[in-house]
Amino acid sequence: MISMLIMIAVILYVALQLEDRLKIPSPLSLIGLSFLAHYLFKGAYLTGDPEHFAELVLLLLPVLLIADAMELKVEELKTHGLSLFFLAVVAVALSVVVALLTSDWFFGQYHLSTAAIIVMFSMVLATDPVSVISIFSKFALPHELKILAEGESLFNDATALIVFVFVGLYALGGGELTFGYVVETSLFVVLGSAALGVVFGYIGLNLLKTTENRIAELMVLLVTGYAGFEMAEHFYALLNLLGAHSHKHMSGILTCIFAAITVNHFMTRALAQDDREINAQEEALESGSSKQRANITAAGLAALRVTIEERARHLRSKEDVQLMALVANTLLFIAMAEIIDIKLLWQYKTEILMMFLATTLIRAAMMAKFALIATKSSRMRSVNYRWWAVLTFAGIKGGLSVVMLMMIPPSFEHFEMFKAIVIGVVLLSTFIYSFILIGVIALYKEEFAREVEAEQAAHAEG
Repeated sequence: MISMLIMIAVILYVALQLEDRLKIPSPLSLIGLSFLAHYLFKGAYLTGDPEHFAELVLLLLPVLLIADAMELKVEELKTHGLSLFFLAVVAVALSVVVALLTSDWFFGQYHLSTAAIIVMFSMVLATDPVSVISIFSKFALPHELKILAEGESLFNDATALIVFVFVGLYALGGGELTFGYVVETSLFVVLGSAALGVVFGYIGLNLLKTTENRIAELMVLLVTGYAGFEMAEHFYALLNLLGAHSHKHMSGILTCIFAAITVNHFMTRALAQDDREINAQEEALESGSSKQRANITAAGLAALRVTIEERARHLRSKEDVQLMALVANTLLFIAMAEIIDIKLLWQYKTEILMMFLATTLIRAAMMAKFALIATKSSRMRSVNYRWWAVLTFAGIKGGLSVVMLMMIPPSFEHFEMFKAIVIGVVLLSTFIYSFILIGVIALYKEEFAREVEAEQAAHAEG
């Protein structure tokens, strides 16, 4: 165990050094170094098999979601809500429809059922926000582009998981798919998860008011996200306690995201209110009498001190969460290196390449569809060809895909093929998409820089 801890620390240190000095995104370094460490130290294992890897992902997923969700602002979600809805919800649904219509071109020899196709494609539609945010953090890109890409990547996971569980697995288990069932279930899961997340967010806010200790504040943030995640996934247990015999559960991902956004929103708003009060006191100080100035100065200094302390504590808590997310991501990549079966991947190399090609083309088409629609709507952000390229190759896959894989019954006849496809596509997208994404950003570096300047100028005028 000590050897594993040393390995994790060394891998993370080297990956961060490569990121800082050579601009290599940490996800690429983490995967490469994890593979190297795995083959050099074969006796050290975190998980060893996909089933235990899935359990590790579920353990670490909430902290990754909390870290990413706390970067989103409610005002930005309102501004880009329609765009994000299309990218993270409509595009995923349309991608599944396109997959159903074209699956015979890619996997016709397997005669897959409708349910199997939905299950297979929804697994590889889930993206990895950690990789996207890590790459974007090293480049100067327009803020609105980052919001679209990072927000889509975050909410896309919830949509893909809902389609996978409540449509794909439901049909795979013999359930009858009807339009009414899909609409009713989707509304219940999405709206219920969002509402539950807001409730847990408010609970977390009230707990934060009970402490001024930074570590305690960090624990509240973690408990809020994890408790919301767990309650959503086991919502049926609450229903059964209340006498309603049901197996319904919500989306832990969505609940965790909304809980973190709620906490961050109100904490940020409170700090903004303190800033406004200080500015008001400064104005009164300039126009008041000497006695009033003395009173205002004393009160202003006290308020300023509290505001600075709260802001510093809030920022440190966010940094602590980011650090935990970075360590969690390192653990996931090390564990992923352990579950890869080279022989299995080689056996299904054609299927892996076909799925990678299919999902790439479908995603490119969905982003092009978004760009077309956005030009005709004043409520959506217009997207040029540079932004289209970034949005297309920001679809890097991650550990959630493997979690979904482990939810498929082992008795399913195509399980081994699905296992190879999911792990293979995750690896290919991580390396190929990342390099293309970096290449696109580097190629249009000057254009992006001008867009950033124009965005900053518009913000200053507003």
